[in-house]
Amino acid sequence: MNRGMKVSDRLQSVPMSGIRKMFDLAGPGSINLGLGEPDLDPPKEAVEGMNAAALAGKNKYSPTAGIPELRKAVAERYSMYAGGLGAENVIITPSGSTALLEVSQSFVDPGDEVLVPSPGFVIYGPHAKLAGGKAVEYRLTEGDFQPDTDDIQSKITPSTKMIVVTNPSNPTGAVLTEETRNVLADIAADKDVMILSDEVYEPFIYEGKHQSFLPYLDRAVVVGGFSKMMAVTGWRLGFVISGPKQTDALIKMQYHVCASPGMPAMYGVLNALPHIDPYLDNARKIYRARRDLITKRLNEVPGFSILPPKGAFYAFPSYDMDMKSADLAAELVKAGLICTPGSAFGTYGEGHLRFSYAASEEKISKGMDILESTVRRIRREGA
Repeated sequence: MNRGMKVSDRLQSVPMSGIRKMFDLAGPGSINLGLGEPDLDPPKEAVEGMNAAALAGKNKYSPTAGIPELRKAVAERYSMYAGGLGAENVIITPSGSTALLEVSQSFVDPGDEVLVPSPGFVIYGPHAKLAGGKAVEYRLTEGDFQPDTDDIQSKITPSTKMIVVTNPSNPTGAVLTEETRNVLADIAADKDVMILSDEVYEPFIYEGKHQSFLPYLDRAVVVGGFSKMMAVTGWRLGFVISGPKQTDALIKMQYHVCASPGMPAMYGVLNALPHIDPYLDNARKIYRARRDLITKRLNEVPGFSILPPKGAFYAFPSYDMDMKSADLAAELVKAGLICTPGSAFGTYGEGHLRFSYAASEEKISKGMDILESTVRRIRREGA
């Protein structure tokens, strides 16, 4: 390849998602517990609102920060975690993933270090690298998967710019405790670093309360989304809540990324948001039953162990087999079950698999049958 057509070193330095690799290996008819995509129908108000907006001709560019009505509605809803939020605190983004990218591009300079959770969502480290920074993994505690605050303190250097936190967590399903949230906020203040809090799964908590970083906007930026909340992953809509100066910076970045988010979808979300609580109550009931099913089945598989995840819709069991998670996931996909190796989520994810229970109880049961039979076969062959 000639030099002019060479892919940038920056892009070559980041890996392709380990989540997607399993899909390339899967055969037709496989049970898919690999993708975190809700199988529920969206709220009817969302679809009606989007269709009405499109039919009314609202198909043009929106303001770069999103339509003012939706910015205000998001501020009002999330004021339950921190009073005094206004539209000036909110930017609507084309997906939560884009929001995370825009935050890193807006605040990370070349040479900055970004502390990312391990196991943690696959794009945090690459986003730091794409901004010219360096990703530094920090551990989560065993069992309950809380950020290990001692490990975080030990890894903060003069170059540390940002600590990334996920609550509830993808891939572990853990929910941040109030104590851990407060310690992290204190660390950020003491060390003069920023917290990027990914709270996309905030609507899905089954035990405990959501401990948001919204009360700490002097040192934190909070990312949320509508894709999971309303089961509209294809609409690609998220948001960031931050201090007004940070919001202004993000608006500037968003203009250069995409000009503006999609207009009809924003009106759909706006139409559904006032009616979302009964919808979410029903969704949590469905996901909680699925969580209980997959937790029970996983703990019945020889050598597998998991505590019931308290949020999101992921199960992240450990296993005691002398086998890399990528190899075990590959054996499972050959048998017709798609899941994700724990190593896809960082160094400390090894020895785990991630299963999504955003799928029917029938698919979960069939998937667990495949897991159990495959693990028993591997154990027999290794005996």
